[in-house]
Amino acid sequence: MKKVFLLVACLYASVSMFALNMPQVFSDNLMLQQRTSARLWGWALEGSVVNVVTGWDGKEYTTTADKTSGRWEVLVSTPAASYETYSINIKGDGEERVINNVLIGEVWFCCGQSNMEMPLMGFWNCPVEGANEAIAGAGKYRNAIRVATIPKTRATEPQSDVECRWDVSQPANAPLFSAVGYFFARTLTDILDVPVGIINCSWGGSAVEGWMPKEILLTYPDGLTPQDDEDYHEKMVMYNGMLFPLAGYTVRGFLWNQGESNVGKPEEYIERFSAMVRHWRFIWRQGDDKLPIYSVELPPYAYGDGPDGLTGPDFRVAQHKITKVLENSGCVATSDLVYDYETNQVHGCRKQEIGQRLAYMAATRDYGVGGIVADAPEFEYMTVDEASAEDNNVIAGTIVAEPKANGQVLQLYFTNAQDGFDRTVNIPDFEACDSQGNWHKAIVWASSAWQNVERQGAFLKLACPEADRITAVRYCYKNFLRGKLHNLRGLPLVPFVAQVPGE
Repeated sequence: MKKVFLLVACLYASVSMFALNMPQVFSDNLMLQQRTSARLWGWALEGSVVNVVTGWDGKEYTTTADKTSGRWEVLVSTPAASYETYSINIKGDGEERVINNVLIGEVWFCCGQSNMEMPLMGFWNCPVEGANEAIAGAGKYRNAIRVATIPKTRATEPQSDVECRWDVSQPANAPLFSAVGYFFARTLTDILDVPVGIINCSWGGSAVEGWMPKEILLTYPDGLTPQDDEDYHEKMVMYNGMLFPLAGYTVRGFLWNQGESNVGKPEEYIERFSAMVRHWRFIWRQGDDKLPIYSVELPPYAYGDGPDGLTGPDFRVAQHKITKVLENSGCVATSDLVYDYETNQVHGCRKQEIGQRLAYMAATRDYGVGGIVADAPEFEYMTVDEASAEDNNVIAGTIVAEPKANGQVLQLYFTNAQDGFDRTVNIPDFEACDSQGNWHKAIVWASSAWQNVERQGAFLKLACPEADRITAVRYCYKNFLRGKLHNLRGLPLVPFVAQVPGE
């Protein structure tokens, strides 16, 4: 890591030291994180004095540009968020720079591939549901939402700056805003009643390796070898050209929507994604290096092995495993946010609900907002029971031809559904595996009987007369399968596969 910062110092030296300069992200319409020490930096003549005056309190900060690189940096104290705008004055080398129309609020860094990049206006033949309404109403948030979009920029070495500017929310600008990012910001500002800014740093088709530094990639067996011949799969170039120049910009957390380019390597992804996040936290230099990161579950889509393939659900399982091993992370479930006709459309149109679910997660975990449910139901454990007379009556009523459960009923327990699910019968998309490894449609229902339940909470009963013995259970386990089971707040059950105890 020391090598990284040594390299940065050398890069800064390449910037003109004969004028007062700052990274382009410090533009007019700037959004700064509230109630913190927000980092401002730039370059000036080596050894010269730089003064920064913040308009919200008139406080002056004085620093000296590095005698070798000319880089300077100050941490300015920001007040509580408000809709009032301010200016920041920077003086040095006999020059003055003023940043106008500055807002103080909540700032989130958005990153990933095309489903994060996808603007409100949509892609070719890929619409965003509700886009026209969102764009038409964007002006209502002109004093509440700011968006900075980083253009696609490749670099083989870490850069000190990248093209960037902050835009005000208004109909003329909104079509190019990240749809997921904008809906997140709109929902969060409605919940908190404070301004929200997002930095959209994404590139369609990029793999996780594109957002990692060279020194980490060289520790892997595949090193810097591209996944294929496409430029957007080239490793580290997005990190160098787009992300690294912004490292250190004070934010509240990260949002991540990526994974399609890493499908097929779920276990590898767990390690690499975790390494990437920990590195980001290190170079951002904020607090205890535990900035939150909230990711989006891989969308239903006919990946390389077709609609009924397993690479998609295997990857989704890995994404939720990450949240168990990576501190301060979460993953919003999205299996229900597709339409049946989107089998071959990797850019699903329902970005609004994704942005909302990310905002609910941030609101509950980072801002302590009560009353909102943010975590989707997840399978926890199961028990094996003998079928009761009541169970057999349910089964017989479901499949008249064969009214037996072979004496075996599983009781499945779930988190984040304390009040049950949105249906009690005809629960689809559960499968049971027999002793020969064949999967069959399972009968699943919710029972009102609480006797012999280990602890209060949501549970379902499962039987499969076609299986001689149930050895494993899975739910919504296909590349393209729309989740239909939700908790009472409309969050879908996370796809899973689990072995039966003792098998």
